[in-house]
Amino acid sequence: QIVPLWIAPNLLTFSGFVMILVNYFLISFYDWDYTASGTSPGLVPTWVWLFSAFTTFCAYALDSIDGKHARRTQSSSPLGELFDHGLDSWATSIFVLSFFSVCSRDNGKTGVSVYTMYIYLSIVLFNFMCSHWEKYNTGVLFLPWGYDLSQVVLITAYLLTGLVGVEVWQKPLLFGYYITDVLVILLIGFSLLLSFPQTLYNIHRAHLKKTLKNGSLYEGLLPLVSPLLLFVLLTVWVVLSPGNILAKQPRLFLWMVGVTFSNVICKVIVCQMSSTRPELLHWFLFPLALVVYAAISGLLSWAEEAVLAAFTALVTAAHVHYGICVGRQLSEHFNIYIFSLKKRIQE
Repeated sequence: QIVPLWIAPNLLTFSGFVMILVNYFLISFYDWDYTASGTSPGLVPTWVWLFSAFTTFCAYALDSIDGKHARRTQSSSPLGELFDHGLDSWATSIFVLSFFSVCSRDNGKTGVSVYTMYIYLSIVLFNFMCSHWEKYNTGVLFLPWGYDLSQVVLITAYLLTGLVGVEVWQKPLLFGYYITDVLVILLIGFSLLLSFPQTLYNIHRAHLKKTLKNGSLYEGLLPLVSPLLLFVLLTVWVVLSPGNILAKQPRLFLWMVGVTFSNVICKVIVCQMSSTRPELLHWFLFPLALVVYAAISGLLSWAEEAVLAAFTALVTAAHVHYGICVGRQLSEHFNIYIFSLKKRIQE
């Protein structure tokens, strides 16, 4: 109720996304290789952790009220829905990548391995994908309480790190397990025992009620093809890379994972909203397959890191371009501005 009525809901959504983006790049500046909290504690200033808690809370709050503000200003639209969920698909990975700097990578005593980071990120993105795959089939977006819990955990972790220090993550919590171990176990348990079964149950219930939006099994499973192939290609690169690319460039590689996933899911969200069929193979898969083949066959040799950087720049630019183009098209189609409540002037 304290938000002025002249502010567009999309401005709230975008402001929250920009805050977590600024926070991510700030942490990256102090901790590019995820070692600042492990082998070199103290490299990240205390104020950065407190700033992380503040930006995470603000982004969470703004993401929670943008829809309410849209209804309050009578400005709800498909553009706002896509804007919200599209940015969420990217923010999901950024939240996780920022958190990794808290626990740091494995240094032989504490921290988590870069492979655990990859698995952790993949599980989080898998949960996000399941929510929108469910909506594609049922027409209802069921958000489990795990999202709210994850935000509270993130804010608490940043506050704890800022007030106590990174040493809190380097001491066993229970039975020799560290806090990071407990969080990974909880995440896997939540995904496999609660989130994914709930998605399957909701789809099954819609099938019994004959309210499924897609009549055939092929149509229902189609949105999963590109995300699963994406995961397979990325995992092959991680496992078979001659230069151990994930260990050498964990931040760059994981950022690329988040961006490619976001673009694939954004297209699924568009298809779900417009009741159209998603493409079988996303175009990102073709250049990625070539890069992975060149990497694991040894053709890239010493240039593997450079090619990763180039591919990451390509997909990031393509994703931003896609978002701008779709936003402009919807803006023109619905005769509304993205960041203003004023109506566009009809030509």
